[in-house]
Amino acid sequence: MNRLLGARAGWRWVHLILGGALLMPYFLLAQVVVGVVAGGVNALDSAPLSLLAYALSLPLVAATALFGPVRPMSVVAVRAMCGVPGEGLADGPARSWAARVRASAWWTLHLGTGALISGMTLAVPPMAVVLIAVPVVGRLGDVRLGYGWFATDTNPYAAPLVGIGLLAGLALCAAGAGQLLARTAPVLLGPTPADRLAAAEERAADLAVRNRLARELHDAVGHALSAVTLQAAAARRMLERDPEFVREALAAIEDTTRRTVGELDAVLGLLRDGDPDRPDAAHAPTLATDLDGLLARTRAGGTTVTAHQDPGPTGDWAALPAIASREAYRIVQEGLSNALRHGAGPVDLRIRVRTGSDPGVGSDTGSDTDTDTAYRRLEVTMTNPPAAPDDDREPRTGGGRGLRGAAERAALLGGSIEAGPYGDGWRLRAVLPLTGDDR
Repeated sequence: MNRLLGARAGWRWVHLILGGALLMPYFLLAQVVVGVVAGGVNALDSAPLSLLAYALSLPLVAATALFGPVRPMSVVAVRAMCGVPGEGLADGPARSWAARVRASAWWTLHLGTGALISGMTLAVPPMAVVLIAVPVVGRLGDVRLGYGWFATDTNPYAAPLVGIGLLAGLALCAAGAGQLLARTAPVLLGPTPADRLAAAEERAADLAVRNRLARELHDAVGHALSAVTLQAAAARRMLERDPEFVREALAAIEDTTRRTVGELDAVLGLLRDGDPDRPDAAHAPTLATDLDGLLARTRAGGTTVTAHQDPGPTGDWAALPAIASREAYRIVQEGLSNALRHGAGPVDLRIRVRTGSDPGVGSDTGSDTDTDTAYRRLEVTMTNPPAAPDDDREPRTGGGRGLRGAAERAALLGGSIEAGPYGDGWRLRAVLPLTGDDR
């Protein structure tokens, strides 16, 4: 009974009636054409001509549905009225002719079926009311009840049963048609392979943005917290013995936090859709703009960092492709953060641009060449001993989120990273190709 008279059945009935209303312009146009062809008669006065006009209106419905925003409108209506799960329907306009044809078939089915149910909804209830009222008002004279089903000599008490049967039949037809549309909607309005591919690409792009934001937040904030923690600890230990060191440590903490707040605001700006002042990636720190500052802030915490820099023939980190310089800076920052959190100084950092025929990550050897076809790459190598057994720093057991993020950064440029035990300490080594275009 709920399937016939429940709320869902009622909404599906309304959905069908809306389809019948949408068919009316097509039907009126077709009945004018049929009337003219039939010799100027009114097609509405003839049941056969009305049926012919109905049949001719369906191709018009199908043709117009190929070029309009039929699928988005239909999907919204089906979700709201037919109780079809949203994941079974496609979002957005049709992206291919196959999807348009399927949407056209749905539009034709909806409007065609809706017109029949609408016609029945208009005709059956008055007929049923007349039949139910026969025992009360008599046999209605010599009128055969207006429908030719009962003669004046028919038992009047049978008419109400027929009227009730008509109403039940109408409810059954409406429920069946609504169920048909609900089952057909995922087939004709469901996602095509092109829709699934577009959705997968959108999810992949969204995931890439999320990963990028996670990397930026981890690298900027994580390094700052590690550096500030060690700088504050070093200042506390040297408070009485070396006030000048404490002053430098506090200045480094101030500079570190100020820079981190700026970077945090830049990253969060990426989350503000439609923000015209959203900072561009070009404003992120690079080897050219902040490598010396990064090293100074790390040293302010009491960690000894020995840096060997070789920018190549140009002698300037600014000559590197911007994206390589940005990602290399973050990789160096992550390596220093790991050294601050898990290791003990000194840290040996080597950054150099090399030109050679062997782009492998695992080899530190190989002759440099100066040919036009040589493979240019940026190599970052960082080594440091582990923390002492009585040190309260975290023991290093392997790469965490930061190293995974650094590996993702390198992979985006076609490079790679190695990180792990090396001799009696720990080594991080990254190779970033420099043969691509500047981005």
